[in-house]
Amino acid sequence: MPTRVLIPSGVLCLGFDRDALARGVAAKPDLIAIDGGSTDSGPFSLGSGTSKYARAVTKSEWRDLMLARAQADVPLVIGTSGTSGADACVDWMYQITCELAAELGQSLRVARLYSGQPKARIAQALADGQITPLTPAPDITADAIAQMTNIVALAGAEQIQAALATGADIVIAGRTTDTAIIAALPLARGEHPGGAWHGAKIGECGALCSTNPTSGVILVDFDETGFTVEPLAHGARCTPHSVSAHMLYENADPFLLYEPGGYLDVTQATYHALDTRRVRVTGSQWISGAYTVKLEGARAAGFQTTLIAILRDAHYVAHAQDWADRLQRFLMALITQRMGLAPDSYDLDFRLMGQNAALGQMENRIGAPVEIGVLLIITAPDAQTAAEIGKLANPHMLHYPLTEDEELPTFAFPFSPAQSDRGPLYEFALNHVMALDDPMSAFKLTVSEVRP
Repeated sequence: MPTRVLIPSGVLCLGFDRDALARGVAAKPDLIAIDGGSTDSGPFSLGSGTSKYARAVTKSEWRDLMLARAQADVPLVIGTSGTSGADACVDWMYQITCELAAELGQSLRVARLYSGQPKARIAQALADGQITPLTPAPDITADAIAQMTNIVALAGAEQIQAALATGADIVIAGRTTDTAIIAALPLARGEHPGGAWHGAKIGECGALCSTNPTSGVILVDFDETGFTVEPLAHGARCTPHSVSAHMLYENADPFLLYEPGGYLDVTQATYHALDTRRVRVTGSQWISGAYTVKLEGARAAGFQTTLIAILRDAHYVAHAQDWADRLQRFLMALITQRMGLAPDSYDLDFRLMGQNAALGQMENRIGAPVEIGVLLIITAPDAQTAAEIGKLANPHMLHYPLTEDEELPTFAFPFSPAQSDRGPLYEFALNHVMALDDPMSAFKLTVSEVRP
């Protein structure tokens, strides 16, 4: 019998088709697996140890999955809990699980897999030559490691297998590779290793490998020679093209995928449509290698304040970049004069929304915009300084003229107050791998009996 994994969605809080989920449960899966986050939204979640997703939405969707798990009577696994997989995010997800267990009257064994790394462990591994930079990666030192607020290691299949081996009904994992939570059980059952990792990669984002990406729910059957993938929403189909194309998703090489303990090679894989919905894949190969885990870290990089003004006067819209450049020079001189701050102690970043805010000099738009939103991002070492610079900039964002010999203009502030204090800013500070002799040596596993 194949190992059947039900994947409700690409990530918890993205939504899924409830009817399709019910069909998946009726298909008698061996495991329900879902991702809980990623680095897509930047370093704040990891730096702060908080989830970017609404707690109410998380609880609502997790309720559906806990009910599905109880009906199917199989383990439910979530990886990269709370967006970043930091230890605090695992605890946050565990608290939600305990609340739901009480509300639903469920008795559960819950395994928590912690991926957080003590700074001393990482510093020692660096000193021992066990840490290697990826590309790109910042230079790191023991002092730089000490400044990080959170460091996580990406768990692989072995750590998820250890959690499942406890007999857990629910596994709440910290940072994991997206594929590990899916590949772990097929690998433990002796299914084809190339097929296990390849099928996990195809299934990591749910129905994104199908013609109806937003429907969420898919089934992947793993066996001794490969895997078969099927979307469960009505009207959704998997095709050889939609399935093979997913190797390009978030992957630098469309044929190779690196995981803890080796890499997946799909250069010899074949994709065959079994019917209008299902695709069969064989020929994928797993190449074993040194056991390393990827490290992610974040550190505080200052505090931010933002202001937004809107330019609609055609004269200013046409010369928005000149205006922003002149205003930046004026403000920097004023900040030095009035606040005594050196130019290298803060940062002023003007973004012209509607002109070049996303692509900068690479923008190649046709036609002039009717209006431009000017976003000023102020970054300083502390919140008070960032806020003070924002207040200094405020009247000039509203009235600064393009030239000295024209009347003062008046622009629009969409908010009152115009200034928004964003709080702490974080930046990614690690993109490295760490060698491990024992896959569990950098991870902690806790098992709890949760009673209603």
